[in-house]
Amino acid sequence: MRNLPFGGGDYPARMDGLRFAFGTLTVFPARITRWDRDAARAGMLCAPVAGLTVGLSAAALGGAFLLLGSGPLLAAVAATAVPAVLTRGLHLDGLADTADGLGSAKPAEDALRIMKQSDIGPFGVIALVLVLLAQVAALHRLYEQSWAHGTVAVALAATVARLALTHASRHGVPAARPEGLGAIVAETVPVRSATLATALVLTSCAAAGLLSSPYDAVRNVLAAGAALCVAALLLRRCVRRFGGVTGDVFGAVEETAATTALVALTLG
Repeated sequence: MRNLPFGGGDYPARMDGLRFAFGTLTVFPARITRWDRDAARAGMLCAPVAGLTVGLSAAALGGAFLLLGSGPLLAAVAATAVPAVLTRGLHLDGLADTADGLGSAKPAEDALRIMKQSDIGPFGVIALVLVLLAQVAALHRLYEQSWAHGTVAVALAATVARLALTHASRHGVPAARPEGLGAIVAETVPVRSATLATALVLTSCAAAGLLSSPYDAVRNVLAAGAALCVAALLLRRCVRRFGGVTGDVFGAVEETAATTALVALTLG
């Protein structure tokens, strides 16, 4: 029962997983009572739940801006800002650090050292600007279509982005360093559990789309699939380049998946 998605079959394991997921991935008050491999596995399987909470919070603020007459652009900016605030900007920081590491063209050990530095290099700045612009532009387009499209898109992107972290924690994806978040969660999630979690999330994406039309259900699933595929490509590149995953790589994978999902939802 312990390998079931979202924390296993018993209540204490589920609660440990939720605390771990919310405590490491969000600013929501969640006292982590266990910091071990079992809790990490449950936490990474609960990551989509934390993502959904962040997404719904972002959608609520974006919808409030629309109701107040701000227009779709400001609503998009507000909805984009919420995940950054609710994660203390850690995922964006990870994206920037990973971009600097990948762009350095240095050996893995030196690239990892660059990623640990507190400053942000040119590759990191470019990555941050392009990703945030893409997210705002995509949400602007979706909010122009309707409030419902924007709301579903924000929630979907945040949830699928954290599902990408579940996959980044699966068996066969090693840690690049012996310490840090990457080390505690690396290779904790069985492939079967990650697959079951993916099926649950994709089913939920389809169900949310069916509230509008069958076409939206298909579009949601395709967007989620595209996000996971692009995140997997980045993950594969990072593992080859750095020798495994780090907390920064997790941030880069999450932001890449969220951005890909939003952009994919604007197509078609």
